[in-house]
Amino acid sequence: MNVLKQPGLPKNLYTELLHMVQTCQATVGVIGLGYVGLPLAVTAADRGRYPVIGFDIDSGKVAALDRSESYIDAVSQEMLDSVVRTGRISWSADFSRLAECQVIVICVPTPLTKHREPDLSYVEATARAVAENMAQGTLVVLESTTFPGTTGEVLTPILASGGKVAGTDFWVAFSPEREDPGNAKFSTSSIPKIVGGDSVEANQLVAAFYENVVDKVVPVSSTRTAEAVKITENIFRAVNIALVNELKMVYDTMGIDVWEVIDGAATKPFGFMPFYPGPGLGGHCIPIDPFYLTWKAREYGHSTRFIELAGEINVNMPGYVITRLREVLDKSAGKALSKARVLLVGISYKKNVPDTRESPSIKLLDMMLDGGAEVDFLDPHIESIPRLREFPHLFGRKAVQPSEIGERVYDAILIATDHDQVDYAELAALNIPIVDTRNAFAARGLPMNLVTKA
Repeated sequence: MNVLKQPGLPKNLYTELLHMVQTCQATVGVIGLGYVGLPLAVTAADRGRYPVIGFDIDSGKVAALDRSESYIDAVSQEMLDSVVRTGRISWSADFSRLAECQVIVICVPTPLTKHREPDLSYVEATARAVAENMAQGTLVVLESTTFPGTTGEVLTPILASGGKVAGTDFWVAFSPEREDPGNAKFSTSSIPKIVGGDSVEANQLVAAFYENVVDKVVPVSSTRTAEAVKITENIFRAVNIALVNELKMVYDTMGIDVWEVIDGAATKPFGFMPFYPGPGLGGHCIPIDPFYLTWKAREYGHSTRFIELAGEINVNMPGYVITRLREVLDKSAGKALSKARVLLVGISYKKNVPDTRESPSIKLLDMMLDGGAEVDFLDPHIESIPRLREFPHLFGRKAVQPSEIGERVYDAILIATDHDQVDYAELAALNIPIVDTRNAFAARGLPMNLVTKA
């Protein structure tokens, strides 16, 4: 018997919402149309066949999407055009339209302050907008990475500030994003989705929603557990990257190639997982998220020594690279950094993506310029440096074109990001010293006589 159609029975918001979610009748609002939100919005409309409204305070993004222009590599132009043609997706900067949504997913940034403490201002502002506009019978899901307890201690009280009651008028869940920009093997729909609600009902709702969107849903017992899963994943990577970065510095003084060591160790079929060194950490997750737990742990009287040590090592890696560059310039050209002209290869934080968030390449550029060097950068994915909170003075610097490189005289090349589209053989043909932080030349079997690994 379908109780929803029986006259005279009181309206059951939860039962009605669950039915709408399961049958893809619920309108989904995705707030934040960046690297996480846009792929989710498109996937929910395409694979999930939900009606979707994407929200963003950036009118430029909304205007681009209104023109059906994708600015995220994970959402191809073909994919965007296809889902737009279905009529199931639209874009808006008008947050009053959240009242039309039965499922609201928050995908906004969670940066650190200059004192390396959590900055939840984007989450809090978004929560206030949701509280002001959401209708009764709404599921609200936070995807932004944060410390365990954020959903229950920060998000839910703000949502309830307008008089609605959690668990009766709305339900709250956490489902961490697991996007990996540039990874062609996995998409939003193929990455297993952790979900945790603040109640049994919220767990059922959030699982029902994502089951229509992704291949596999992995329910956990609570929002706090789901938050801890995500932050643990990123701490695991940060600590292991710090370990190999430290080994790189130690082995370098011993005349041992750390990349050869790691490749050798990786042949062991158990008990070892390869991580690779670099010039520092980049991206929105790994350099930032571990410090969210460090901050929260103090509330419980715990220190997080591994996390803080790993952070110290990774933060200091750009300085190590600049020291190696200074040594190479002095030895090969008898020049100080202040008198040198350097070609920096790769300004994004990882290969094959146009993403500069927390990029160690940006830090390297700033350090070289601060040291008095002339610096050009080459990056096939980035035409010019976008606005960055920590480096506003670098805004608008344009990449050098490959055709211009042979016309300029450089004292050294610094490989910071090993994009596949770069012609490394052409760089080698310049016959000048190369400082390689990514093992790019050895991995491609190119001559190593002028290459210094760093």
